[in-house]
Amino acid sequence: MSDKTKVLLVDDEKTLVKALKFNLEKEGFEVVEAFDGEEALKKAFEINPDIIILDLMLPGLDGFEVCREIRKKEEIPIIMLTAKGEDIDKVLGLELGADDYMTKPFNPRELLARIKAILRRSSAREAGVRKQIRIGPLWIDLLQHRVRLKGQEVGLTAKEFALLSFLASNAGRVYSRDKLLEEIWGYDYFGDARTVDVHIRHLREKIEEDPGSPRLILTVWGTGYKFRGEP
Repeated sequence: MSDKTKVLLVDDEKTLVKALKFNLEKEGFEVVEAFDGEEALKKAFEINPDIIILDLMLPGLDGFEVCREIRKKEEIPIIMLTAKGEDIDKVLGLELGADDYMTKPFNPRELLARIKAILRRSSAREAGVRKQIRIGPLWIDLLQHRVRLKGQEVGLTAKEFALLSFLASNAGRVYSRDKLLEEIWGYDYFGDARTVDVHIRHLREKIEEDPGSPRLILTVWGTGYKFRGEP
């Protein structure tokens, strides 16, 4: 069995796939191709890739639907590609659980940088043996990447968990959006601060009794966010 990092590359533009595959394999990655949504889902669950590069506009199931279905079962990092460049597409992709997005056309070296950054942070989290955090009815297991609220398991994406565990581990401290981008997405992340807002909103919907009046993840107006650390 290959010990190379496995990339599932999903796009119906075969010329682009060929070029990206060449560049990724040159960097030592194992690349598996898929050219439509159904094939992407099949291979995602069969080969268990380390990361997925997923085009938005696909024949059959589009990238949004593929991302949604994968997120129901797996926390594989996903970078979404879009040719539209429209903010609504980017934000929706993140809301569905994509870890990052890129707008075509793009420099393959930039894609490679993002892949390496996401995998590096994922590896660091796996290696970090840390304690559990219990705050009222909220229980966070930082080693097993599990969250429970009032005894019920809470499903979080990899980025949602990383953001929640960071804030909870530093309860009471205020972090700007830029600082959270640096800490969770990495200094070489190419996105913008709205990414943080999207993930905070999703976390509140999952762990707050009333997401409209949050008691755990608080907004510090003009500055950023903090975790209050009180039930």
